[in-house]
Order: sequence, then structure tokens, then C-alpha cells
Amino acid sequence: MNNKCSRQPADPAIPLPDGWRWVRLGEASEINPRRSDIIRQDMEPTSFVPMEAVDAEMGVISEIRERPFADVKKGYTYFENGDVLFAKITPCMQNGKHAIARSLLEGIGFASTEFHVIRPAKVILADWIHYFVRQPTVLHDATNHFTGAVGQQRVPDDFLKSLEIPLPPIEEQRRIAGVLREQMAAVGKARTAAQARLEAVKALPAAFLRQVFPQPGHPLPGGWRWVKLGEVSSTISKGTTPTTLGLQYTDAGIPFLRAEDVSGWAIKVDKVAFHISNDADETLSRSRLLPGDFLITIAGTLGRVGYVPPEVPHLNCNQAVAFARLDQSMVDTQYLCFVCRLEHVIAPLLDQKAGGALQNLKLQQIRYLDIPLPPLPEQRRIAAVLREQMATVEKARAAAQEELATINALPAALLRRAFNGEL
Repeated sequence: MNNKCSRQPADPAIPLPDGWRWVRLGEASEINPRRSDIIRQDMEPTSFVPMEAVDAEMGVISEIRERPFADVKKGYTYFENGDVLFAKITPCMQNGKHAIARSLLEGIGFASTEFHVIRPAKVILADWIHYFVRQPTVLHDATNHFTGAVGQQRVPDDFLKSLEIPLPPIEEQRRIAGVLREQMAAVGKARTAAQARLEAVKALPAAFLRQVFPQPGHPLPGGWRWVKLGEVSSTISKGTTPTTLGLQYTDAGIPFLRAEDVSGWAIKVDKVAFHISNDADETLSRSRLLPGDFLITIAGTLGRVGYVPPEVPHLNCNQAVAFARLDQSMVDTQYLCFVCRLEHVIAPLLDQKAGGALQNLKLQQIRYLDIPLPPLPEQRRIAAVLREQMATVEKARAAAQEELATINALPAALLRRAFNGEL
């Protein structure tokens, strides 16, 4: 391609490569064209595409359903083979639910009314339109043109009609679209492989736990025994909420935990959103936590555990968090956190949950939580082994997530190059 230059797509103020020109999408296609006259028996199978049948990640119709013509001929959006479906409602629009219609029964179909239909003229390919409108820059611009109430906002057809699109000759469109198909297919394969690697990493913690703890139905090793959490705790209680006592949260002071702050390991106070003033600590003495306390969530999201590390001497919690003050001569707090990640240990507790929309556990149920307990030195050894393994898992998870994020950023970069005339 001659005269290639670096630029942002869809900017009519920037010159295009030789032979390219800017057009409005409404000039190169028909937006929401009128339905053709159809002679069709009411019970004849007809292609139907609900919103959920469009794969947002791949930008394809993943499933073309069939319904009797009588069921779809009124109240749905009509389209034909080769049309581009563009989801107009939030969040489907931003998520990428846009696709080209292909392989329709007798070339026609009906879809959710939340789709715009773009029918290409002879000067433009459906693939060219489809790739262009799937660019993050275009979708972001579309959000600035939303109409309607929050939660039901839609892109008006005027946005698509006035959307500026670079238009090369048809053969150049075909060449670039072919390159993009090949590149996007390679990205899809790389994404699938990266997702598989990430899932494999996520499975490692459970595998490591199975290696060091007795499995359900197997006898405990020599020296191990089952104990209730209440037998190895001097106190099992829950916190309270400052506002119930007329107190207010502050921007600084003593960190105040909610259930969402308990994430499976040592509490990181820099992640805690709410604080109480130092003066309020005595008023909230019932909810005061001490280093070494074992934490478990008992309202909302149930059964998440953690502990208060030694370097956090001042901390409080609300009523969604229960804490156990352990007998440190009998049980290691970090060991307890690991053992409570075992499905067969925590599941019997969660089976006792009560409540409707906001489910909860009672303190009495927490006291009777069954724990497989080896001698203290063995607890510490197990905790040390698992700490090292979990640290390795976190590094691997971060690397896998970074790889996936890099792959997910590729389509936008490829599309930007294509519409800048750089392919």
C-alpha cells in the first residue's frame, strides 16, 4: 500500500491512502432497510437470532435458531444474508454483539428488535463494515450518542448513518478483510490457548491442597484428630456496624472490614475502603480484631476466610464477618485458612445457610465447624509448604492474565492498522 501514514481511524481530517475516500456509512449502506415482501406459510421454519445467539467475543452468530414464520413475522427485526447486525442497546453494544448474517433459511431471518441492520451497497463489503464498527474507538463513540433512560440506553440509527468510514476500492477491501480474517483466527487460537493455561493455573491450588490434606472418606493420619472450631478458640464473635451506634465512617483512622475485604489470606489494610476514627474504637470494642484472629464471612458471600497478620494491630469488622480468637498452642491460623479452603470441610457449614436474598450463617454454626487437626509442628510445616506453592501459583496466574490481556488487546491494534491503510 502506497502513502501509508500513522493516524487514528475514522478521522476525516486526516488524508487517506491513494484511492481511498471518506464516506458516511449511510451513503455506502442502507440502515434498517424496509422489509421485502415475503410470501411464506405461517408454519414454515424461519431463521431467528435472539441477542444471546451472537457471540460478543468472536463477533459471529453462534446459533441460528428456527421458529415458525407466524411467530416472528411481526414484532421482530427483519434482515437478509449479508446484512450486518449491530446491537444497539447497552451493554450489548459495548460488549461487541455485532455480526454478519450468513446461512439463513432461504436467505432471510428475524432478530431481536435491539439490533440495527446495516445492508451494504455494492461499493462496500459487509466484512469491511463489520470490522470497522467493532473497533473500540467506534463503540466508545457510540456511547456518546446514546438516547433513552439509564439502563435502557440505545444507539440511534442516525449515529450509524452519519458515521464516517474510510472506503478503499472493493478489491482492496477484499484483500484487507482476508488478511484480517487470517489474523483474527490466529488471535482466537492464541486466546483459547491462553485461557486454557489460565484455567490450568487456577486449578493448581485445589490440587496442592489435595496433596497435603486427607481426602474425604479416608481415615486421618496418625496423630491427627477432628476438632470443632469452638474447641480451639477462646472467643467466636462477629463485628458490628458503626452507623448502628450513630458513628460515621472516615477517610482515615482504624480500618473497618466488610465481607468483601476478606479474600482468602492475610488482610491488606491498604485495600480496605472504610475506616473509623481512633476515638470510636472503645465504642466498637466488640468488633475489635487482634493479630492472629481467624476471619470467616457469614453474610452475603459466605465462607470466605482470612486472618489478621501481626503487622496490623488495629482493625475492626462489621456484622458480616465472624472472627475466632484461636488458642495458638493448639492451632496455627494460617493452617486453618488453608484447611477451610477444602470443599469437604467448608461445604457442610455452607449447607446450613439461612435467609433469602441475603444469606447468612449463625455463630453457633461457626463454633461447630469440623477441622482436621494434626500436631502443631505438622500444621506449621503444611502451612509453610502451601504458602510457597500458593506464592508460585500467584506469579503464574499474574503471568497468564498478563498474556491473556496482551492477546485481547491485539484485535483493536490490528483493526486500527487495517483502517489506517497499514495492512
